[in-house]
Amino acid sequence: MAQREITVETNGQGLYEITGQINEFLLRRTHGPRLFVAFVKHTSCSLIIQENADPDVKADLQEFFSRIAPEGMDWLRHTAEGPDDMPAHIKAALMQPSVSIPVAEGRLQLGTWQGIYLFEHRSQPHSRTVVLHLTH
Repeated sequence: MAQREITVETNGQGLYEITGQINEFLLRRTHGPRLFVAFVKHTSCSLIIQENADPDVKADLQEFFSRIAPEGMDWLRHTAEGPDDMPAHIKAALMQPSVSIPVAEGRLQLGTWQGIYLFEHRSQPHSRTVVLHLTH
């Protein structure tokens, strides 16, 4: 088993690919089949596996989620941290704080066009902590 935390600096809402950082973590740590898990320690961002070839996919995903949980919903009660906070919590509730991926021969068993992303739902820059965990 191995575990490490990484920090992902965001510049506001968007998808930030972390596949490279995960591959660095896996380097020299894998012999035989393993299971990799990533977990984000925050409630206003998510982790997703998504296409990493066409940047339009990222833009369309961000647009979709901004439409289903937009800022400015006047019925929200949780507003003390700004107008983007509760919509960020809603988006995070619709997605997951973690991803699990099989590892074989030292490599994540992702598809050809798949990458792992931190999906930042807040408008302001944040430092996000992601726990990387590799098990047998």
